[in-house]
Amino acid sequence: METLLQHIAEITRNRDHDLLDLSVISALYHMTEANQVRALEIVPVRDELFIQEKAWIKDGQAISASTAGEEGEEEKSSLTSYPVLLDCLHRKGPEAMEVASSGESILWMPIWLNEKINGCIKLESDKPFSSETLQVIHGIVEVYRNYQGLIDYSERDSLTGLLNRKTFDEKFARMASSVTGHERHNLSPEEERRLSSESNESKSNWLAVVDIDHFKRINDTFGHLYGDEVLILVANMLKSSFRVQDRVFRFGGEEFVILLRSVTLESARKALERFRQTVEQYNIPQVGKVTLSVGFVSITAETPVVILGHADQALYFAKENGRNQVQFYDELVAIGALKSEAANDDVEFF
Repeated sequence: METLLQHIAEITRNRDHDLLDLSVISALYHMTEANQVRALEIVPVRDELFIQEKAWIKDGQAISASTAGEEGEEEKSSLTSYPVLLDCLHRKGPEAMEVASSGESILWMPIWLNEKINGCIKLESDKPFSSETLQVIHGIVEVYRNYQGLIDYSERDSLTGLLNRKTFDEKFARMASSVTGHERHNLSPEEERRLSSESNESKSNWLAVVDIDHFKRINDTFGHLYGDEVLILVANMLKSSFRVQDRVFRFGGEEFVILLRSVTLESARKALERFRQTVEQYNIPQVGKVTLSVGFVSITAETPVVILGHADQALYFAKENGRNQVQFYDELVAIGALKSEAANDDVEFF
């Protein structure tokens, strides 16, 4: 009992989703006979659900996809590949059990928040779970579900479900602190940015600012309810277009920010282009086609205000030069389309 209470205390100590996931799967791993515990994210894409790992156990330790690097870069899988879980979700059941072809017992514990599926805990064991173990699992998962709801209330935008602007500073600071490689610690921000730009093989972190083109026209023509529907659909496409270790925020209105973790310039560009094309090709009921403009920049040792400002400059270049395109700040500076501006920490770009 004392060990269980210690795990509960650790779970409720967290104010961050990643740390909460880690503490929960660690508690379930140590308090049950499970040989693997996974925290999974379930994302709706149009009329289909997709699943991707957020955290798992490796060598007895809890690992988060947000810090696992390439090891956590698995593609999202359609939930149709998991018929037992899918049936459970359709029934809105609290749990589902199955026996794998290997003889392993699998327990699925869906996480519902505000009547919407948010994620799932998956436990795998060499033997069936005992009734006593199931009681422990239900208790820990219920604490997880309730506490996740509390964190969501403070961290997420109520309309789209994306992270809100209030949480951006912390997430951005954490990503900026991992600006990478000890060999780059002594470089100036300008040298570091140039290194990221010149080498397509060099992995870096990236910040992108996204703006829905002509959004005011959508609201004026169709009304704010349809405008909200556009925001929700774009947010869902954002969730499905990027990895678990990336972060997507709604900054307010029709503006979104994406933090891309540890990818090359070309991979970042392709991911942003793929997202832009996904939105462009989708026919939104009543509204029709919607497009996006995107500006992005590498995350260096410069201040958040400067980095946001550079991405914002690239965004507005895109909007002033035809919209529906992705622009990279450093390339625009290199060709003389933008001037590299001195840092001004007193300026707010948003």
